[in-house]
Order: sequence, then C-alpha cells, then structure tokens
Amino acid sequence: MIQRVQTIFLFLIAVAMVVALANPLWEKSGSKSPEMAHLTALQYSEQTGITTSVTPIWYLGLLLGLVALSSVYALFQYRNRLTQTALCAVNALMLTAIMGIVLYRTLYTGKEYGNPADQGDFLPGFYAIIAALVFNALANRFIRRDEKLVRGSDRLR
Repeated sequence: MIQRVQTIFLFLIAVAMVVALANPLWEKSGSKSPEMAHLTALQYSEQTGITTSVTPIWYLGLLLGLVALSSVYALFQYRNRLTQTALCAVNALMLTAIMGIVLYRTLYTGKEYGNPADQGDFLPGFYAIIAALVFNALANRFIRRDEKLVRGSDRLR
C-alpha cells in the first residue's frame, strides 16, 4: 500500500535530489576577493579575476535525476517489494557514485584552486545528497521488514 513508511522515505529521496539539483554543492574562496570556485550539479567553475573557467559536469546532474526518477518509480511499485528492494540497491549504487564524483571534485580538483589548506564550504546540495543516502537506507530497511512480515503471515495460512 502506498501509505507505508517506506513511501515517505522514497518521496524524500526524490525531494533531496531536486534540492541537490537546484542548489550549489560546494564553493571555495581564493586568496583575492573576486576569486571563487563553485560546484553545482551541472558545472564546476573557477573565477580568477575577470576570467571564468567552466567545466560542464552533466553526468552528475544526470545521475541525480536518475536517482529521483527511480525512487518515484519505486514508490509506485508497492505491490512488488522485491522490485522496490532492487531499485533501492540501484539507488544506493548511484548515490555512492554521486558522492564519489562530488568528493573527487571538491577534495582533489578543488584543492588545487586557491589556498591548498582550505577545503572550501559544503553547501545545501551536498547535504541533500547525504540525506538521500540515509533515506535510501531507511526505505530499504522498511521494505525488507514488510517483506518479512508478509512471508511470515503466508506461512501461518
């Protein structure tokens, strides 16, 4: 049924992915005032004086969108809990890949920019990805709990 607890968590995963797509993930200030590095879901940009270098990261936005779509699809697969579990596993893999891309861009690529000792600031989009990881784990847990309950009740019949 659609009013189960995992439905809330699957919906929150989709909301978190929309938040991550709409908000910046990371930024770092340079040694001078106009210097800034930004990471969003679609691009990594470095501003040095009046020049701006932009690197498109379309695959990060694509992964965020795929996680949102698969969680919404899993939300409506409430009759088939095994499919929901499989979709949660796929979401976990994609979310891990997203975190790897973001951490690579911030800790390695962004470290070369400005002061190497300064890590930069993580922004709401990054925390939305972490929240989606937690919501995915909780949704998977409640889906498995429902499956165990249904299998236990089938044995009694």
